[in-house]
Amino acid sequence: MPDRKQLVTLSLVVLFGLHSGFCGAQDDSGVYMGNGIKIGELTSDSVIVWTRLTSVAAPDPEGILFRNFGEKDFFVNANILDEQMGPSGGYAFQLPQGASLEEAAGAVPGTKGDVRVTFTERGNEDSKRVLGWTPVEDDRDFTRHFKLEGLKSDTEYSLTVEGRKSAASPISAVLRSSFETAPPKDRSSRVLFTVVTGTRHSSRDDGDKGHKFFRAMLALRPEFFVHTGDIVYYDLLDPYTTHIDLARFRWNRLFGLPNTRDFHNAVPSYFMKDDHDSWQNDCWPTMPPRMGLFTYQQGGLVYGEQVPMSERRYRTFRWGKDLQIWLVEVRDFRSPNHDPDGPQKTMWGKEQVAWFKQTVEASDATFRILISPTPMVGPDHLWKADLSDNHADPEWSHEGDMLREFISAQKNMYFITGDRHWQYVSRHHETGMLEYSSGPSTDVHATTMANTDHSQLLYYRPKGGFLAVEVSRLDGVPTATFRHYGVTGEVFNEDVRAAD
Repeated sequence: MPDRKQLVTLSLVVLFGLHSGFCGAQDDSGVYMGNGIKIGELTSDSVIVWTRLTSVAAPDPEGILFRNFGEKDFFVNANILDEQMGPSGGYAFQLPQGASLEEAAGAVPGTKGDVRVTFTERGNEDSKRVLGWTPVEDDRDFTRHFKLEGLKSDTEYSLTVEGRKSAASPISAVLRSSFETAPPKDRSSRVLFTVVTGTRHSSRDDGDKGHKFFRAMLALRPEFFVHTGDIVYYDLLDPYTTHIDLARFRWNRLFGLPNTRDFHNAVPSYFMKDDHDSWQNDCWPTMPPRMGLFTYQQGGLVYGEQVPMSERRYRTFRWGKDLQIWLVEVRDFRSPNHDPDGPQKTMWGKEQVAWFKQTVEASDATFRILISPTPMVGPDHLWKADLSDNHADPEWSHEGDMLREFISAQKNMYFITGDRHWQYVSRHHETGMLEYSSGPSTDVHATTMANTDHSQLLYYRPKGGFLAVEVSRLDGVPTATFRHYGVTGEVFNEDVRAAD
C-alpha cells in the first residue's frame, strides 16, 4: 500500500448563508451534519458511510444541564416515576421543569431531509459514482447508511456527502473526506491501526472539544480505528437512560464533540459494543429490566442506528498478506453471568465460536489478531470473582479455557481487549497467550487494578490513552509492533513481535 495520502482537513461546509461552527443556531431553510460522518466496515472492495441530518451545526455546550442528583436520590426519584411512566419514560425529572431534551447541553437534534454520496478514485474523474438523493430515516434517528461497493483495492477515494431539506431546497451542507481501501490478500503492505475503549462523555479531558486522544491518534494517520465498546454509558447519570430518546441523545452528544467528529470524518472505523452501550453494567439479554422503558433490545437497535455495521456483529477483515483481524460480539449471545460454569454456559454462542475457529484456521494471513470488548487473560479486579463478567474471571473458565487453548495454538496470533480501565500486556500462565489492553480514553477514566497478583503482567500502566499496532516488514521479516500511547501521544510501551 502506498503511504497514506495527507488526511483531508474535515469541516462542515455550509452554503447559502447558514450557520456553521460550534454553536446551536437553527435555520428552518436548511439542514446540517452536526455529527459529521462515520466511514466503517472498510474492506478491499467496499465501505459503509454513515450519515445523519441535524437541525444544528454543532452541539451547544451552554445548553440546559441535567439536574445534579446524588446517586441515591436519583434512584429514589426514578423508582417513583417508573410507577407512573409516561411517553417520556420518566426522564423529565432529570431536566429542569419545562425544559425539553433538545435544549439540553450537548444536544444535536435530528431533522428530516435528503442525503447524497459521491465518490471518485483519486485522480480519475471518469470513475465518479453518485448514490442519489435518499431521505434519512426519521424512525432511525434521522440516519442513513450507504454501502459503497465495487471499489478497487489499495485505492484512495475522495468522498463527498451532501444534505438538503427537500427536493425543492438548495444543498445546505457539504462534507468532504477521503478513504483508502484495504490492500489485496496477496500483497504485503504496512498497516497501522489504533484501538481504544471507554469514551464516557463526562470523562473527557479537552473541555468542549471532547477527548484529547482523538487528536493524538489522528496525528499517526492510521489506516483504521477499532472502538472496543463502552462508547457511551447508558446506565450512568447525566442522563440515566430510561427511554430510547435518552440513548440516542447520548450518542449524538458524544459524536457532536469536535475532536470525536473530526476524527471519524477522516479515519475509517470498526465498532464493537460492550455492556454500557448494550444496556447496563455487566448485562446479558435476559437480565431483568431496571431502566424504565429502555430495554436491552432497544439498546441493540440504537447501536445499529448509530454506527456503520455489517449484517452480523461478529466479523473478520483482511488487510493485505500480513494482517487479518477478528471482531467479536460478547453480549447478544451470553448466558446469565451467575449461571454455573460448564459446557452449556457461553458468552459467544455456539455459532460464533464455530465461525471463529473455522475462519481462523482458513486464514493464511501472517498475523491474526483477535479484538474483543472483554479480556481473556487479565488479571481482573479481585472483587470481580463474585461478579464474573469476562473470560478472565473464574465463573467463565470452561469456555475461556477452550478459547485460550485454541488461540495459543495458532501461529502469530495475538489478542487485544478493551473494557479494562488500565493499560497492560499480560501472558497467560498455562497457555502463554498474550493479551494487550488498550486502556481507557482518558486519565480521568483510568483506575488502578485492585489485585496484588501481577505475575502475568509484562507491562502495566493505570492511565488513559490508546493502543497502536503497526504491521510491516523489517528487513524482509513480517513484524507486528504494539505501542501503548498516552492521551497526548507519548509512547509508554513498545512490544515488537517478529513473525514465527
